Amino acid sequence: MSDRVFVTRKIADAGIQLLSQTVDCDVWQDSVPPSREQLLERSRGCSGLLTMLSDSIDGELMDAIGSQLKVVCNYAVGYNNIDVAAAEVRNVAVGNTPDVLTDATADLAVTLLLAAARRVPEGIQNVADHEWKTWEPLGLIGSDLKNATVGIVGMGRIGFATARRLHGGWEMNVLYTARSDKAEANQELSAQRVSFDELLKRSDFISIHTDLNPNTAGLFDSKAFEAMKPTAVLVNTARGAVIDQEALAIALRRRTIFAAGLDVTDPEPLAADSGLRGLPNCVILPHIGSATGKTRNDMAEIAARNILAGLAGRDLPCPVIHQG
Repeated sequence: MSDRVFVTRKIADAGIQLLSQTVDCDVWQDSVPPSREQLLERSRGCSGLLTMLSDSIDGELMDAIGSQLKVVCNYAVGYNNIDVAAAEVRNVAVGNTPDVLTDATADLAVTLLLAAARRVPEGIQNVADHEWKTWEPLGLIGSDLKNATVGIVGMGRIGFATARRLHGGWEMNVLYTARSDKAEANQELSAQRVSFDELLKRSDFISIHTDLNPNTAGLFDSKAFEAMKPTAVLVNTARGAVIDQEALAIALRRRTIFAAGLDVTDPEPLAADSGLRGLPNCVILPHIGSATGKTRNDMAEIAARNILAGLAGRDLPCPVIHQG
C-alpha cells in the first residue's frame, strides 16, 4: 500500500502531479481551510502532511494521526503553526519552502510602500466615486521616496531584497535591525545596523521582515508608533502578529503616522469589525506576497520534494529539522 499524504489546500499542479506519481494524494478542495475537526479526520493514517500557515500542527494532531507520520512540510517560509519540538520528539521531519518567494515578496513590499505613500487606493476610490472634478493643486498629497530613509526590521533574504530595490531605485538610505551585522548589506547598500528605537526615530519608511517569535510578537505597539515620525509609512509583509493592530488603527486614525500597507494581518482574514478596515490611509491585501505563477509553482515543487524525501527517510531538500 502506498503512503497517503494530505494536502490541506489546493496548490499548483506541479506539486500535486509530483506527489501523485508515488503516493495516494488527498487534496482539500474547499476555498477555506479545514477546521480542526476536519484536519484531524482527514489526517488520520497519513504518512505526510503538506500544510499551510493556517493549519495548527501540534503534538495532539501528530498523536491522533499515528506513528506512521513521517514528514510535515509547510507551503510557506514560516512555520510558526508547526510544533517543531513535538515533531522532533516523534521523529517527524519538518520542511518549508524558503528562497523561492524572496523576489515576489520583496516586489510586493515595494508595491505596498508606493501605494501607501502615494495614496493610490484613495485615488482609485476618488475616481470610482465620481469625485474627480479637475486637477487639484492640493489633492491627495503623498510622500517622496527619493533620498528618504527606509528602516528594514529583519535583514534576512526578503529584507535585503526589499532594501536593494529601494536603495537602487530611489537612492534610499538604509537602516536595519538584525542579530548581527550584515556585511553584504553594509557594503552594497551602505546600510547601517541600528537599535530598534533608533530605527523608529530616523526612518521615513519602515518595512517589516522579521519572523514571529516571543520577542517580535506585538513589537509595533502604541509606544513604537509614538516614536515614529508623523510622516512615516509602515509596511508589513512578514507576520500580522508583529503589529498590535488595535494600536495601529488608533495611530492611523490620529495621524500619529502617515500610512500603512499590510499584506499580513492577525487574524487572516481581518475580523469584520477590525478598526483597520475602511481607513483611507491603510492599504490591506489578502496575503498575496508570494502570489506569482512561477513562485507558487516553485513552492509546490519544493514542498512535494520535501514530502517525498521525508517518506523515503532521506534528508529534506529544505528542512526545518532533520529526522532522527
